[in-house]
Amino acid sequence: MALLPQILFVGLLATAIYLFYQSCQRIYANIQLGKPFDASDNKGERVKQMILIALGQKKMFKRPIPAILHLMVYLGFLIVNIELLEIVLDGVLGTHRLFAPFFGDLYPYIINFFEFFAVAVLLSCVIFLIRRNALKIERFHKKEMSSWAKLDANIILVAEVFLMLALLSMNATDTLIQQKQGVVQSFFFSDLLIPLYNGMSLEALNIAERAFWWVHIVGIFAFANYVPYSKHLHIFLAFPNTYFTSFDEKGKMQNMESITTEVKIMMGQPVEQMPDPNVPVSFGAKDITDLSQKSLLDAYTCTECGRCTDNCPSNMTGKKLSPRKIMMNVRERTEEVGKGIKLNGADYKDDKKLLDDYITEEELFACTSCNACVEACPVNINPLNIITELRRYKAMEETKGPQEWNMVYSNIETSFAPWKFPPTDRFNWKDDV
Repeated sequence: MALLPQILFVGLLATAIYLFYQSCQRIYANIQLGKPFDASDNKGERVKQMILIALGQKKMFKRPIPAILHLMVYLGFLIVNIELLEIVLDGVLGTHRLFAPFFGDLYPYIINFFEFFAVAVLLSCVIFLIRRNALKIERFHKKEMSSWAKLDANIILVAEVFLMLALLSMNATDTLIQQKQGVVQSFFFSDLLIPLYNGMSLEALNIAERAFWWVHIVGIFAFANYVPYSKHLHIFLAFPNTYFTSFDEKGKMQNMESITTEVKIMMGQPVEQMPDPNVPVSFGAKDITDLSQKSLLDAYTCTECGRCTDNCPSNMTGKKLSPRKIMMNVRERTEEVGKGIKLNGADYKDDKKLLDDYITEEELFACTSCNACVEACPVNINPLNIITELRRYKAMEETKGPQEWNMVYSNIETSFAPWKFPPTDRFNWKDDV
């Protein structure tokens, strides 16, 4: 019987690790559905970018108040979970505060340091809950923020509050147990909770301390396995996403190799490799398999914070375009295709597509390609790349687009310029100078 808690704990730990690994495998396989991209250049700059933006949260500080609160939650997530190592080892080995003898008098200061961030996380999450649900910040309540999207954010925030309360309550009850046994132990923040448990017997305190211990560690396991299904996946994916960000100038659109080759052939310029006439060429993207793996990684990294939509000039003027919705749609469609392939094999096809079934023509053609969404994103997500590829498909495969665009295409085809005037008349203005 004495080993039963350890056996139960090891079983829970193994299950949590296995489920988390399965989720990571699923997400990785789904991202692999996209087209490969090259990120082998500027390795040093990429690491620097990752440290500044993902770890240092550089872009968050354009809005200082939420940035500071978010930084506290993020640092708390990293630092408080260092203590998780001791808790896990205690659970496996059946010990209690395994590291206390090794650190001696320094141990209470270490726990106080962890508790400071636990309190910072708790208070920050409470403020975030108030901002979302009482103050109703507009960007959290846009049309695309369905009931699940709102609930998802609240689940995470409430879970973090309870996890921090469980940790502090565990320390408070443990302090009382140690004091009743003649051991001097004191932690600054959790000691503030001691009056709540002062009247309890030693037996009741032992039960309460173990209950809080189990609630905290099982809560951590559950939290870790909920995150891969939540918008909070950015906790992990912000690092690879910022590392793989392109170093091209903002607004630069990638030329399509197949079109570039055709133009070179028409102009009599040398090409590295002649296209195979038996291989059909598709322009742009109509589904997630036509997008790059980086675009799919972007979708999984999306925090749904709404800064992109908040800064989108088209959205400001009442148009349907919302860059956040674009990213949410891509992730939803990727999950759907990935699940279908897993159940039915690599040849799985359905009658839906990202284009039209998830993202409409009206949304795509409302985009001004201004890059405001890209600039605003705190983790370097690029909705514009996706919008551009989908628009390319509309224009080049379906020959659809706004009337003004079609006139430009026609003029370029007939007059070799966006204007309707023939080349011979285009310089006539000089006669009036």
